[in-house]
Amino acid sequence: MATITPAKPVHAVHAADGKRPVDYVWAIARIALGWTFLWAFVDKTFGLGFATSAEKAWLAGGSPTTGFLKGTGENALGGVFSALAGQAWVDWMFMMGLLGVGLALMLGVGTRVAAVAGSLMLLLMWAAELPLANNPFMDDHIIYSIVLVGLALANAGTTLGLGNLPIVKRHAFLR
Repeated sequence: MATITPAKPVHAVHAADGKRPVDYVWAIARIALGWTFLWAFVDKTFGLGFATSAEKAWLAGGSPTTGFLKGTGENALGGVFSALAGQAWVDWMFMMGLLGVGLALMLGVGTRVAAVAGSLMLLLMWAAELPLANNPFMDDHIIYSIVLVGLALANAGTTLGLGNLPIVKRHAFLR
């Protein structure tokens, strides 16, 4: 009697480099989300005219946090967040967060730290918008935070990133 060998499930198939297709999906998600953070930094710094006009650029003396945070005054926690608008330390923390999270995700180094920092930034922006206009609790900030956690848990920096460098492998905080 002949035995039938079941086909390998798609998630078990490995490429020549030992990576599964899902590893590449996580890597692409990591790079895309990294670009989202990095682009926000670049546009707010130089005022390239996408979300930030040249006259409101950080380098032109504009505040990268004022527009968003001043607009939260009517929201549930608006008083707390609108009081932070335009403060230099808030601008610097926000911009360094965008740059750090963006670079870490793009390079695939420090994805765990980036997941924590990026999720914290996103959850604060989510809280500033409460109550949400289109959903009782779910919006893109929460979804991006979930993806960041997934990137860290999937060790997504090792595929299409620098997460396989010996120094990264030796130091857990760099993973």
